[in-house]
Amino acid sequence: MTKQNLFRTTDELAPLCSSMCKKLWENPECGGYEKESADYLRGILRDEGFIIVNEEKLKHAFYAEYGSGKPVIAILGEYDALPGLSQKVVAHKEPAAKGKAGQACGHNLLGSGSATAAIALKRYLEEEEVSGTIRFYGCPEEELLSGKVKMAYFHMFHGCDLAISWHPMCATVVYDEGYLANASVKFHFKGKTSHAAFAPERGRSALDAVELMNVASNYLREHIIDKARIHYTTDSGGLPPNVVPDHASSWYFARAPYMSQVRDILRRLELNARGAAMMTETEVTVEKGIGCYEMRCNHAFADLTHKNMEEVGALEYTEEEKEFAGKLQETVDEATLSSEQKLYGEREEALASGIYPRDFWKQATLNGSSDSGDISQIMPMNMFTTPCWPIGCAPHTWQAAASTGSSIGAKGALHAAKIIVGIVYDLLNDPEATEKIMQEFRQLEDNGYQPMFEE
Repeated sequence: MTKQNLFRTTDELAPLCSSMCKKLWENPECGGYEKESADYLRGILRDEGFIIVNEEKLKHAFYAEYGSGKPVIAILGEYDALPGLSQKVVAHKEPAAKGKAGQACGHNLLGSGSATAAIALKRYLEEEEVSGTIRFYGCPEEELLSGKVKMAYFHMFHGCDLAISWHPMCATVVYDEGYLANASVKFHFKGKTSHAAFAPERGRSALDAVELMNVASNYLREHIIDKARIHYTTDSGGLPPNVVPDHASSWYFARAPYMSQVRDILRRLELNARGAAMMTETEVTVEKGIGCYEMRCNHAFADLTHKNMEEVGALEYTEEEKEFAGKLQETVDEATLSSEQKLYGEREEALASGIYPRDFWKQATLNGSSDSGDISQIMPMNMFTTPCWPIGCAPHTWQAAASTGSSIGAKGALHAAKIIVGIVYDLLNDPEATEKIMQEFRQLEDNGYQPMFEE
């Protein structure tokens, strides 16, 4: 089977891909609760002849394997939704179910496109008897930045040689680098209650400690690297103003280009917390959360990915899809839309159908965080995006949720599936290309990766 024949095989799976996209979109489940989504994909892949391997301690994580021998290639899939972002496939904000979850980051597409690619590749392996093993990874809790970290901790990626990842976005772009390292930590302060007017001197306010820590941390922003970010929320304990609160907490995220930088920021945040506790004569307990790493660069893998993007070619849209995308785009504020249109060079069309230049990632940076970064610490991993919503729209919005439930989103998922099968075809049939990717990864400095997770 030639690569072009494999592309045609993938196109023939378009109805299945679209059906999966719709099923996951219509039944959104948030991170940690993806039972139906995981079971649905398990069932499809089991029926296709894959062997299903589950992780007992992480119920909604699994991988589906087919083939034998090397290389063992992981295709990453996700399916968790976001709370409170339910949305109908209409060009105005209208929840499908008020207050419920929605697929506003396109993980219904991510899981479906990756599963479609795995099925197409299984059929290729059946026909050609090529050495190689395909694993579709069902990865929960990406929005919590934890699923793949836990999967790595439980050794679910043991034996894999390379990993392929993609994400819905507004354009077809390959990334050499992306994602900020991120870690979560909570600071719990314990004080002493008292009447705030009758005997304030007897109280020790945990809330005062939280506020002092937050002030210190805001001053800290001036003394960390420019690309670092600190975010926090607080919990005052729910007491009325006339009671000195004896418990209060701050929950922090720290992000930076590298995990080593994140760890140093966490160290300084903890110093702020202990200083605040000393000033208020309270106690502080530090609850370390899950952290995820940055994506490690692999130019050779990005080169191979871009080559296959060009071989797959541009997307085509119907007039109805273009009209719907245009209406969604009209709901974006003018300044944001103008900036995005300038970045992507699209003034007339709402949908970016073409393939962007090889180094476009330097302009369209991925400044968020993802647990996919952890996989790139274990093995070579690529990262690319396909258009699943209009230019100007952003993930985690109702506009994205509307588009991911439409045929626009399904086309983006199938487009990703075709790029994936092209990449895997080359990995299976071009040992030199595969070795080039592996050699680049081996030359990276050992950073002593350990999943930032404790049971």
